[in-house]
Amino acid sequence: MPYPIGMTCQQLVELVTDYLEDALESDARVRFELHLRACPGCVDYLDQMRLTIQATGRLREESLDPDVRDTLLQAFHTWQQAQR
Repeated sequence: MPYPIGMTCQQLVELVTDYLEDALESDARVRFELHLRACPGCVDYLDQMRLTIQATGRLREESLDPDVRDTLLQAFHTWQQAQR
């Protein structure tokens, strides 16, 4: 049975990169966009991902304070461990 809004939030999160890179097949894109119409939280998530991509395109390692860099690396490491 299909989900009433195209897909679950978790499925959307897993496909967001492909969506932003225009790499989704048409049926997946339709389900993705149906979900966005009904889920403001996922619209916010997509907007945050777009802003993050824009910001990281301008962010250079040498422009970061060393403490900020270490904090970001630790956060990524912690996130990566939790994914296992």
